[in-house]
Amino acid sequence: MTGLRHFSEDIKNEQNKASETPDESSKQQISDDSKKQIEVIEKVPYYKLFSFADPIDYILMVIGLITGVGSGFCLPLMTLLFGQLANSFGQNVEAKNVADEVSKVSLKFVYLALGSGIAAFSQVTCWTVIGERQASRVRNLYLRAVLGQDIGYFDNETGTGEIIERLSSDTIIIQGAMGEKVGKFIQLSSSFFGGFVIAFIKGRLLALVLLSSIPLLVISAAFMSVVMAKLTSRGQAAYSVAAGVVEQTISSIRTVASFTGESQAIAKYDKSLNKAYEAGVLEGLAAGLGSGIFMLVLFCSYALAIWFGAKMIVQNAYTGGDVLNIIMAILIGSFSLGQVSPCLSAFAAGQVAAFKMFQTIYRKSDIDPYSTNGRELDDITGDIELRNVHFSYPARPDEQIFNGFSLVIPSGTTLALVGQSGSGKSTVISLIERFYDPQSGEVLIDGINIKEFLLRWIRGKIGLVNQEPILFSSSIKDNIAYGKDGASIEEIKAAAEYANAAKFIDKLPQGLDTMVGVNGTQLSGGQKQRIAIARAILKDPRILLLDEATSALDAESERTVQEALDRVMINRTTLIVAHRLSTVKNADTIAVIHQGKIIEKGSHSELVQDPEGAYSQLIRLQELNKESVQNAGDDKDGAEINVDSGRQLSQRMSLRSISRGSSRIGDSSRHSFSFSMSLPTTVNVLEAAVGEPHTPALSKSKVEYKVLLCRLAYLNKPEIPQLLFGSLAAMVNGAILPLFGLLFSSVIKTFYQQPHELLRNSKFWASMFVVLGVTSFLATPLRTYFFAVAGCRLIKRIRLMCFEKVVHMEISWFDRIENSSGAICSRLSADATSVRNLVGESLALLVQNIATAIAGLTIGFGASWQLSLIIMIMVPLIGLNGYLQMKFIGGFSGDIKKLYEDATQVASDAVGSIRTVASFCAEKKVMELYQKKCEGPVKSGIKQGLLSGAGFGISLFFLYSVYATSFYAGARLVEAGKITFGEVFRVFFGLSMMAVAISQSGALAPDSGKAKSGAASIFALLDQQSKIDTTDNSGTMLENVKGDIEFQHVSFKYPNRPDVQIFKDLCLTIQSGKTVALVGESGSGKSTVISLLQRFYDPNSGVITLDGDEIHKLKLLWLRQQMGLVSQEPSLFNDTIRANIAYGKEGNATEAEILAAAELANAHKFISGLQQGYDTMVGERGIQLSGGQKQRVAIARAIVKAPKILLLDEATSALDAESEKVVQDALDRVMVDRTTIVVAHRLSTIKNADLIAVVKNGVIAEKGKHETLTKNKDGIYASLVALHAGTSGSYS
Repeated sequence: MTGLRHFSEDIKNEQNKASETPDESSKQQISDDSKKQIEVIEKVPYYKLFSFADPIDYILMVIGLITGVGSGFCLPLMTLLFGQLANSFGQNVEAKNVADEVSKVSLKFVYLALGSGIAAFSQVTCWTVIGERQASRVRNLYLRAVLGQDIGYFDNETGTGEIIERLSSDTIIIQGAMGEKVGKFIQLSSSFFGGFVIAFIKGRLLALVLLSSIPLLVISAAFMSVVMAKLTSRGQAAYSVAAGVVEQTISSIRTVASFTGESQAIAKYDKSLNKAYEAGVLEGLAAGLGSGIFMLVLFCSYALAIWFGAKMIVQNAYTGGDVLNIIMAILIGSFSLGQVSPCLSAFAAGQVAAFKMFQTIYRKSDIDPYSTNGRELDDITGDIELRNVHFSYPARPDEQIFNGFSLVIPSGTTLALVGQSGSGKSTVISLIERFYDPQSGEVLIDGINIKEFLLRWIRGKIGLVNQEPILFSSSIKDNIAYGKDGASIEEIKAAAEYANAAKFIDKLPQGLDTMVGVNGTQLSGGQKQRIAIARAILKDPRILLLDEATSALDAESERTVQEALDRVMINRTTLIVAHRLSTVKNADTIAVIHQGKIIEKGSHSELVQDPEGAYSQLIRLQELNKESVQNAGDDKDGAEINVDSGRQLSQRMSLRSISRGSSRIGDSSRHSFSFSMSLPTTVNVLEAAVGEPHTPALSKSKVEYKVLLCRLAYLNKPEIPQLLFGSLAAMVNGAILPLFGLLFSSVIKTFYQQPHELLRNSKFWASMFVVLGVTSFLATPLRTYFFAVAGCRLIKRIRLMCFEKVVHMEISWFDRIENSSGAICSRLSADATSVRNLVGESLALLVQNIATAIAGLTIGFGASWQLSLIIMIMVPLIGLNGYLQMKFIGGFSGDIKKLYEDATQVASDAVGSIRTVASFCAEKKVMELYQKKCEGPVKSGIKQGLLSGAGFGISLFFLYSVYATSFYAGARLVEAGKITFGEVFRVFFGLSMMAVAISQSGALAPDSGKAKSGAASIFALLDQQSKIDTTDNSGTMLENVKGDIEFQHVSFKYPNRPDVQIFKDLCLTIQSGKTVALVGESGSGKSTVISLLQRFYDPNSGVITLDGDEIHKLKLLWLRQQMGLVSQEPSLFNDTIRANIAYGKEGNATEAEILAAAELANAHKFISGLQQGYDTMVGERGIQLSGGQKQRVAIARAIVKAPKILLLDEATSALDAESEKVVQDALDRVMVDRTTIVVAHRLSTIKNADLIAVVKNGVIAEKGKHETLTKNKDGIYASLVALHAGTSGSYS
């Protein structure tokens, strides 16, 4: 742990230098210059990457280090044998014992083959295993650290998308910097040093002369790694922005579809990809330049060595073998140094990727759930006091929420907070839960400052029930069990009974084992709420915090939930936040909050005495629209909810929203149309629930995607000129190695000539090496540049095509677990990158290797067909080995990626629901689940390491064995007078350079394995056809839309829940310009009417018409443009208020239109009051605004669209009385002369509708005006009205 301490100091120093790390939104606004500054500084010292190693890792490192050094020394030893071999040939040409002399050296080659094979196997295996183990630990520590941060960190510094990007992509980069590349680096470094040791032993003078080239080689390599690190960092930053766009679009896909915002999302994504493209091309050019300079210096060194070596033979009695040995040793050493650069760039990329992750790992949260310091009492009585509290949200430090706020809640009493949206009610709950600490003042429980308590212990004494409860995607039993570690089944059942949940749970086929779906979407709002209450009951808290706990429910659900709450509240200190005053009438004390101050306090009966008091005014306001005030969440019809897996954003964000100024805990995302970003959290879901469909898709992909390369090539068609030029440069590059062999074999022959010939010929061959160097210097950058352009354009094109495909998919596609935004983010990020490897470096190497093979064969067979044939017979041994290695590796990569996807989903779910995780101290449970999900991939990675190691070891054994056999055969042919010894070397060098090329292709195997599975995954996505395709331009457009809508005999089931019938033969007529209200229980299908009308889904039978035309025959984008949707929980994008309003008109609204819409939506006043006005950033999912503010921005967005048909889905239910009144006024103005469909739980909101339709059991059970329906005392509507009067009307 000392490493931890030092590192946190280093990080602090780095941070001081880099100043503060900006958050996502501000980061985009930073100037390029300051960005560059940050990029320079933001990386960790390399050795810190191993901060988390354990004893086993250290043992593996020692073994890996020793065998890596051994494996590296094999190359210089080979040069020693080579020198002996040259002497055996050159000095015994005339004698008859050439074969005997050569056979002695060949035997040494066999020993070398054995040694190097074993060392290479051990080195690769050890370092691959170390990489897997360390990366796994970094993943776990990072997620653990993220879950341990205070809520302000999520408001201010990071978003779910960024955390998931780090977990899925950055950990792979870090693994690259700690795994087999370290082994390769050690091996290459020892080859470098070994080469020099041998060279100095053999001939000091020549070695010293050759040393003069080393500084140049080092400088070129260093330059390259520095530039690469900068460019990698820039590319990562650009992709991080792109990932944010994907996450935001997919998590709000219903809003995007409804406002036909697909093209805007695509344009935004395209823009963020452009920066990454530019960085990628520059990276390619820099790599090529570095490599080209390196090769130029290298070949010039050879020229110098040959010229000076010839002099040494004449003047210092060196043998030809000595000179050869020294040249090869020094230059093999230098070559090894040159090959170090990919390792260095991997290390640099790892250091950059680790910076943010390690910064989070070492970030000490002020509110630390893992802390073991703090007081634990036997119990608490539950006295709560907020004393002189000053507080502003970390994300908006300039906006003071509380300024000297004080509040006392005696133990065992119930206090209700009422007041308008944004006044600070939910902030009180956040402070008591210690999601935030006040800037000054104290929060006291039993007279003790809450900061003094052990955080886990005090949160364990507090039960929180939100307006929109967050459930994890596992079983009902598991969800309730979150309330208490190690809860027995009896305790779980008792809690469910107490929460009025036992009855509905018993009716479910699997009972307590029923999976709740992503964000609880398989349950209706009332059911979810009761499970959340059961979870809180199981905790047996002394303090109960209810934040709008029933406002989101229909009358019937609300009554059962309220009964459950009334039972739970007995003998507990209870704090209720409510908009609907009816729910708080029986509280011991009611406090009215206005702008962060308590302006009135007393019991209901006391407060109503003062007719001019704030409380009385609120009551009057509610009576005017008494429907109102309630709240929203279950908004969805249960069945739909049920079904619609993705439907709610719910979970995740919901809690996150507490944060902000909106200060509302459940604020967020309950809304149906906002789609769930959140990923499934739990194992079971993937196994039990919806996971299976994914598997067939994968196995199918194996069969169908044999044609991957052809399709990839077709995708790269626009870059044919670049690929051709790049291929030409690669061919030139490829021919360089065999030509080098040809020159080198000629030089060896020259070393055994007479002195005068030797000096003359050596100058000629030296100048040839310079020519070769210049050619390489020109060809290498051209090759890397052209292939980088082609590869980066391909990756950009693939990402864009995939994103386009995704945003145009039908909504039911997003309801499936495997298409959650986290999974898609990870697909676009990881798969596209791995595919690029096929086109960029891999394709370049392939072309280069083919050129090498052709040139090598030409040179070899030109010198001696007999020896060439003998060597060619053995070359397949190397080829077979390369093929086996590719097969082994290709088999695993797909599964590993899929398995990590599951783990990533767990993380995404938890991070998205961070408040629920914090409130229930569930960090440990989430970590256990995440670790369980990571076990499979880690094992597969280790298995892959063993197989790669075996492949690498065997290939080296074959390589040196081929050397031994080749020279022995050559010696026999020389002895028989068939060829000269110069030709032996020519054949050998020509063909061995070809073998080197083949083994390099083998080394690419891991990349091509990943790329193939990535390409299969991408084409599987691109080949999917959207059943309701927004890109389809066919269909008619009506010239003049009146707005007559008719549902004729419509039957419908959600694709995800084919066993649940939502509509059976539903008929409904809506006349143009009229307002129709849909009422009914939660789960009856009210919101489904809106979903079908917007063609989010198509009915299974029956037709829906607009002005007499069937809507599926109309052009889809045009149809959606005729409708304006306002949801209960609006999805806003992380952009300015101006951009969010303009979104209604696909971003093309004029300033005048935006202002007019804001004015009409009663939003202009509050927007103008904000410091940045219309340029205020609304934050991720709009969490910087309160509920009422968000709703008015959403209404302005719908108004800008100027729709003919208005769809209001619980549009005011989530608001307090005052916000609701202004929002309702705005809606009343907008509804004039428009066909309007209103979905509502509060009957009071829809009294004045032209027609009220009651949805029950999949049909319209009753319809008529309010007055008509209430006269039928036995009717469903009349009973709903009576039920309302019981739960709310009587209080008001």
